[in-house]
Amino acid sequence: MQSAFNYLTEEQQKQIEQAVIDAEGKTSCEIVPVLATSSGRYDRPEDIVGLWLTVITALCFWYFFPHAQGQAGDWGGMPVFVELILAALAMVIAFILGAIAGSQIGWLRRLFTPRQQMQDEVAARAREIFFDKRVHHTEGGTGILIYISLFEHIAIALADQAVIDKLGQPFLDQICQKLTSGLQSGEPAETICEVIREIGEQAATPLPRAADDQNELQDVLVLID
Repeated sequence: MQSAFNYLTEEQQKQIEQAVIDAEGKTSCEIVPVLATSSGRYDRPEDIVGLWLTVITALCFWYFFPHAQGQAGDWGGMPVFVELILAALAMVIAFILGAIAGSQIGWLRRLFTPRQQMQDEVAARAREIFFDKRVHHTEGGTGILIYISLFEHIAIALADQAVIDKLGQPFLDQICQKLTSGLQSGEPAETICEVIREIGEQAATPLPRAADDQNELQDVLVLID
């Protein structure tokens, strides 16, 4: 699973930070871009993959090492209790390996995680970051959070009510769609910069930057592993 800390090059991170500076030079909005590795724990894939690998292991034992009543199986006269112990041990190992695979292999985690659950986790994490990073506590109430979660391939745009009143919720929804498309197309840095510039242009007139406007939040790309 790709970490947020090595997803973009240092140069790409600087480009995003410069885009924030340029955009905030036109508007009173405080724009905070956030790139997260994942937004949820997602335990379900570990159990499912572990269970399936255990079942496959049990079927392999049944097929390759049959044991007819009154006969030693293909294990050369090995006592039944030893066979059972070995079979149980193999299935335990299979479950552990499956659980590890389900937790570490990204496409397996996505395969066995409902899309709605991922969307809920990303939305909840975005709201948490919105308050933790004090995006919601700007003096003019003009904070905008651009939250991108890499594992889920989902982006969320959150804004204070003053921003929503001026720009409209459809504009924020459009930004989310553009960010999601950028992740899927393999051009995340360019898309993030484009979205930030678009915010600056759209907010310049309804939420202009005042002469005495103070920069309340750092103009950096926040990385969360």
